[in-house]
Amino acid sequence: MRATPPPRVLVTGASGLLGSGVARRLVESGADVVTLQRRPSGVAGARDVLGTVTDAAAVERATAGRDTVVHVAAKVSVSGPAHEFEQVNIGGTATVLEAARRAGTERFVHISSPSVAHAGTSIVGEGAGPADPDRARGHYARTKAAGELLALAADSAELRVLVLRPHLMWGPGDTQLTERIIDRARAGRMPLLGPAAALIDTLYSDNAVDAVVAAVAAVDRVHGEALVVTNGEPRPVGELIRCLAIAGGAPEPRLRVPGGLARGAGAIIERIWEAADLGRDGDEPPLTRFLAEQLSTAHWFDQRRTRAKLDWVPAVSIDRGLELLAAHYGRR
Repeated sequence: MRATPPPRVLVTGASGLLGSGVARRLVESGADVVTLQRRPSGVAGARDVLGTVTDAAAVERATAGRDTVVHVAAKVSVSGPAHEFEQVNIGGTATVLEAARRAGTERFVHISSPSVAHAGTSIVGEGAGPADPDRARGHYARTKAAGELLALAADSAELRVLVLRPHLMWGPGDTQLTERIIDRARAGRMPLLGPAAALIDTLYSDNAVDAVVAAVAAVDRVHGEALVVTNGEPRPVGELIRCLAIAGGAPEPRLRVPGGLARGAGAIIERIWEAADLGRDGDEPPLTRFLAEQLSTAHWFDQRRTRAKLDWVPAVSIDRGLELLAAHYGRR
């Protein structure tokens, strides 16, 4: 019998926690891995192509000879000029898709976000609703929604596309959520909105990596749809914030702000921040309407379809993840 050749995979955005974790896991499994990002990925055994997803020439070099693409790269922030999000999350996705078509790529796993289908109201035990750029909140969610629609529109027998929406990923080394909560709690600026009892679901970082690798194996039989990925353990938002802060060595957050007041204040702060161009050095506002909605409304998802389609279940529970996070900061 002829041995099946190892997959030849491109991972974009492999300098980030999720992208580098996926690239590393694929290398360990024997895959031939190329990465595309602005700085070296640090993934042993992978070949780096330095560049951005908005650079067509760099993308073409990276996709050459790749039978699988895992598109993780994105501009992720709660603030910033709209055109920067559009260039990366829409234009960059279009560029990677077109290069994949020209290269004869067969599989495309696109990393999106549950925010593409979130209009600010509670989500309770639902599946992955349709991405809606018109109703999504903020530049990030709106452009990720448009990018997801481009990816799904490209799905075909020749280029099979599967979209994953990891929800609120956290863990050691995560700077997007984990360290922001810890840093703000340490500075006494991490508010709990209202009773902080809304149930939210999250995703431990190692589980996120496992789910993406499972999607690479599943995309030949499962494609043309989006799947939300979580730990499947909804907990009160206040409890999660307190646990993350304490695991990082910060004091328990005690600042409380009414949810309605926070949403109104977030909208005002966001407008002032953008009008004054206060984010030009990469700084982010202390609160936005989107953040206030995320911290004060329930959002958890039915995971039965995701687990069945990917043939995957989370290996690390939230409680175990918190232990690993505390150990990580203890070592540091």
